Amino acid sequence: MSPTEAPCHTAHAASHAAAGELLVADIGGSQLRLARYLGGSNCELISTLPTPTQDWADFCATLRTAVKGVAGQTRGLSISIAGVVLPDTGQVVAANIPGIRGRPLAQELASLLGMPVQASNDADCAALAEARVGVGQGHEVVFGAVLGTGVGGGLVVRGQLVQGAGGLCGEWGHGPSINEATLLNGAGQRVHLPRFRCGCGLSGCADTVGGARGLERLHLTLNGGAARSSYQIVNDWRAGDRAASATVAAYVELLSGPLALVVNVTGASVVPVCGGLSRSAELISALDAAVRRQILRRSRNGSKDCDQALLRPSVLNDQAGLIGAAFAFEHGAAEVRA
Repeated sequence: MSPTEAPCHTAHAASHAAAGELLVADIGGSQLRLARYLGGSNCELISTLPTPTQDWADFCATLRTAVKGVAGQTRGLSISIAGVVLPDTGQVVAANIPGIRGRPLAQELASLLGMPVQASNDADCAALAEARVGVGQGHEVVFGAVLGTGVGGGLVVRGQLVQGAGGLCGEWGHGPSINEATLLNGAGQRVHLPRFRCGCGLSGCADTVGGARGLERLHLTLNGGAARSSYQIVNDWRAGDRAASATVAAYVELLSGPLALVVNVTGASVVPVCGGLSRSAELISALDAAVRRQILRRSRNGSKDCDQALLRPSVLNDQAGLIGAAFAFEHGAAEVRA
């Protein structure tokens, strides 16, 4: 195996069937979804269960129950998980699933389930799926951005996932990229926006304002009053609400800079966007326009704005993580080492 084909962490049980269906799971802080991979961009959802986040034994019992009824002739289980999988040890660092922190997840689950198990980062899986069978098809460099509860990302070059030191790459949601700012609220008043403290321990991360919880925090800071959900803020913005419009304007201003930098650094020609906020085509279009105004690449006629949309809503939506997990397993999760 060449240096550019190092697999994601995979653990093999002593006995496993050489043929059979591949099971895939997408595990986040709220839900655990299990599916059969049917090939291409097709999955068949088997079950959706609450994720036991605090206790390792409960986590194992839940996954074992979900797999038990469908594990007859199974080639293995490939997991897309909200956390970093350390390439040397297979240990998982997952902020929103503390019960599995520090566990060599694939190895322990392989022993428990009696089948090969692979674990990969969920944003990486989503990026890989979008690059191969989603809106990134035909593009050499694809940066997948996740705007869900928080902010994540993954980089795919020539159809292969790029993974750097410590299993990290594409994590544009973390790092002090958002400075203090003075922004206008819905009443036209200037409001000081501090550098919010992030769950990773830093301050000023894009994750603090870029995901659904960040959008809600931004709205409350600018406009005060009763809290609104991210869904309500986006809908109110579309309806012309002044407070929501100020929030979205601030959101686009704060997030477009870090994303433009990512495009300049990676050379990505398309940025598929997954996660709950990607379901608003209008929001992604507004963010895309701001990003294209700030990148170095120019249009064919030399104008400052490049020709086509860079940011494009996912076409795979909730299945992106499941499909990407299948690709990670089927193709040995070939990675380009940074």
